[in-house]
Amino acid sequence: MIKENLEEVEARITRACERSGRERSEVTLISVSKTKPVEMLQEAYDAGSRDFGENKPQEIREKYPQLPTDIRWHMIGHLQRNKIKYIIDKVYMIHSVDSIRLAEAIDEEAKKHGIVMPVLIEVNVAEEESKFGVHLDEVESLIRQISELSNIQVQGLMTIAPFTENAEDNRIYFRKLRNLYVDIKDKNIDNVNMCNLSMGMTGDYEVAVEEGATMVRVGTGIFGARSYSQI
Repeated sequence: MIKENLEEVEARITRACERSGRERSEVTLISVSKTKPVEMLQEAYDAGSRDFGENKPQEIREKYPQLPTDIRWHMIGHLQRNKIKYIIDKVYMIHSVDSIRLAEAIDEEAKKHGIVMPVLIEVNVAEEESKFGVHLDEVESLIRQISELSNIQVQGLMTIAPFTENAEDNRIYFRKLRNLYVDIKDKNIDNVNMCNLSMGMTGDYEVAVEEGATMVRVGTGIFGARSYSQI
C-alpha cells in the first residue's frame, strides 16, 4: 500500500515537473510521518523514501534510534525553544523558524554540538490567524537578523497554504512565496543560502511543484489518513 502510494506521488511530481519544464531531481519528496508507527516509516524507507517530516520533537526522539541512520529528518511543526535540545543533533533541517528568539535558541544549541543548522523561515503567506509564520513583509528583516548568527543558516522559505478542496486556489500563495524567495536570493545576503522552497502538501503539491517548490511535504497521500487518537 505505502509502496504503491509513494509510486503514485512520485509519478505525479514527475508529471508536474514536466509540465513546468523542471527536472525531477529539483524536488525532494518529504514523507510526513507524524503519528505513524515506525513500521510504516520502515515500509516507506524500504520503498525508497529517505526524507521524513515530523511535527513533534518527541516523535523524532522516539523514532530516530529505531530507524536507519541515513534518514534525513525534517522538523516541520511549530518548535518550542525548550524542545530544541532534544532534536538538534538528529534533524537535517528545521522548516518552521518564525522568530529571532527561536533562531537564537537554535543557534545556541547548535553551537554546543559544533554544527551549523540549516533552517527555513515559515511564512504565513495567506495571513491566516490560525497559522504560525511571519508575514511576507517581515521576512527579509528576520533573515537579515538571523544571518548575524554563526551556527544557524537560512536556506529558504516554507509555507503551509490554506486547506482547500481546489488546489488551484493556493497557486497565488505559492507564487507569492516564490517571488519573495527569488527577491531575497538576488540580494545575496551573507550567510544566507536561498536554495529551498518548502511548499505543497497532499492536496496541492502538484501546483506547488509547478510554482517552484523544491520540497513537498506529503503525509496522507503516502501513509493514508492520520489517526490522532494515537498521539
